[in-house]
Amino acid sequence: MGTFFRWIDIPPGWLALSVGAAWGLDALVPGLGFGWSWSRVLGDGLIALGLGAMGLALWEFLRAKTTFIPRQVPSAFLKRGIYRLTRNPIYLGDAMILAGLILRWDVLAALPLVPAFAALITRRFILGEEAGLLAAFGDEFIEWAAQVRRWL
Repeated sequence: MGTFFRWIDIPPGWLALSVGAAWGLDALVPGLGFGWSWSRVLGDGLIALGLGAMGLALWEFLRAKTTFIPRQVPSAFLKRGIYRLTRNPIYLGDAMILAGLILRWDVLAALPLVPAFAALITRRFILGEEAGLLAAFGDEFIEWAAQVRRWL
């Protein structure tokens, strides 16, 4: 069980579990959506925005030649590009993809998984990462965090 938990205790693992829960909810109790035609279009849009946010964030990591692996110490402090809009564009992208899939599949009863996912990611990853940024970059992090929201 320990090895499995280490494998799953990464943001993509939690996203996969959340997506699986939404899909499973739909499979177990079909008809939980409303059959709205707009939900598929909105879902596709959220998925595209989520992937875009993640791509822009990865671009900034590559430009700065620093790690994007959670719980590793970054060698650079990212605060330009998409990081002017959100402190966590990759996690935001994950949440948008989850919401998009839920809407696309019309499993609206699964929408509470989105804030649950965000809360879990905040506790398991973001708070520690922000503490690490504060320790490494001090006042520069404090100033940036005061200007840029954690999510949006």
